[in-house]
Amino acid sequence: MDSVDQGLIHALHLDGRAPFRTIAEVLGVSENTVARRYRRMLGDGLLRVVGMVNGARLGYVPWTIRLRCTPDAAGRVAEALAAREDTSWVYLLSGGTEVSCNVQARSADEQEALLLHKLPRTSRVLAVSAHLLLRGFVLPTGWAGLACLSPEQVERLRSDPVEPDGDPITLDDADRALLGALARDGRASYAELTSVTGWSETTVKRRMTALRRAGVLLYQLDVPPAVVGFPAEARLWMNVRPAKAVATAEALARHPEVSFAALTTGPTNLVAAVNCRDAGDLARYLTERVAALDEIRSMETAPIIRTVKRAGALLLG
Repeated sequence: MDSVDQGLIHALHLDGRAPFRTIAEVLGVSENTVARRYRRMLGDGLLRVVGMVNGARLGYVPWTIRLRCTPDAAGRVAEALAAREDTSWVYLLSGGTEVSCNVQARSADEQEALLLHKLPRTSRVLAVSAHLLLRGFVLPTGWAGLACLSPEQVERLRSDPVEPDGDPITLDDADRALLGALARDGRASYAELTSVTGWSETTVKRRMTALRRAGVLLYQLDVPPAVVGFPAEARLWMNVRPAKAVATAEALARHPEVSFAALTTGPTNLVAAVNCRDAGDLARYLTERVAALDEIRSMETAPIIRTVKRAGALLLG
């Protein structure tokens, strides 16, 4: 990738619906060049913009799930989980015998049903553990590994700040249709969105702005880390002294290798996703950067063997 491709990726990471004209002005190229580069990378499967729903603003509860399977079943279990509308970040880990994913549950009853009945039930699933995500410190939208633009360029591309009021948001059928279309293509045209909602273009724009400012709608650039030079991915589960868990999570969040970090329930209380340039880079990160965090009492590292699903839509029915 040249500097224009890299700049376009960073720009879309900052604001997935930033107009091509604005991006072109920031990068110092023509609007046609930006549009052509985007269509090429989209067509090659290198990136896409996804309209994500922030489940917390709808009262949903996030979990991260780990399933240990027999080697012959792990791939099928991962694919079954990826087919669900309420899952995201479905990975095959640890030599292909473990599956990890994130799930959103809409109620206490659904949490119980999810954990006890809806997860794949087969004799080839040897163990299941579920960890409630208590607090996030860095999300994929904040990953610093994509950064290449100057602070001045970044400032010109920043979207309006989120202004959630703390109360869960209620969606109607048109909202669900709108969010469903954006989940398929976060850069869908206003003409497409008017056709699925039945609203006027003015109403569509106004509602998208309101949902975004309320923290319900997020635009996420879905790009495999390998595309931008970070093919060595891993999940870390850490046991941190509780009194220092927040400080440790905040320190991890400042590492450019970390694309996700959150406090969890369970035998480990901190989970993170890291992206490195190769196995040697991962080894240095674990033995130097992470090892310097003295409050980590133990850590389990699981390399990501295959990504089955990345960003995904929440179930909005």
